[in-house]
Amino acid sequence: MKITVVAVGKLKEKFWRDACAEYLKRLQAYAKVDVREIADVDPTKAGGVEAARAKEGEAILAATPAHAHAILLAIEGTERSSEGFSARLDQLALRGESEFAFVIGGSDGVSDAVRARADETLSFGPITLPHNLARVVLLEQVYRAFKISRGEPYHK
Repeated sequence: MKITVVAVGKLKEKFWRDACAEYLKRLQAYAKVDVREIADVDPTKAGGVEAARAKEGEAILAATPAHAHAILLAIEGTERSSEGFSARLDQLALRGESEFAFVIGGSDGVSDAVRARADETLSFGPITLPHNLARVVLLEQVYRAFKISRGEPYHK
């Protein structure tokens, strides 16, 4: 299985990089994971929020593999328990999906073109998470999904 995480913004603080690195290391046993960081665009320099979203959107679309099942992280997306998320990935795999792209947009959201490209949306609940934390939570949940799917105990 191949997983691409497309995320707007860099992980500037070491603790975020370390947390992501830990889950990326754990995921090596289950999938090939590629993280692609997209530069965030300052709306004041881009001509407004819509222009910044559009510019980030172009970069997100360019970084998203063409044949991947794209899952956009969005507050209004489908909420799933860890077991439900694992079951959904298994269901998609049984349908023949072997490549997934998870998209984490910028602080002002994503363009309509990115929403149109998404095959589905996923929500971690109605709370707003900083994008750095959303990336850590995503990697942890993907790792947990593999553990659940294989009936393995979760490393605590």
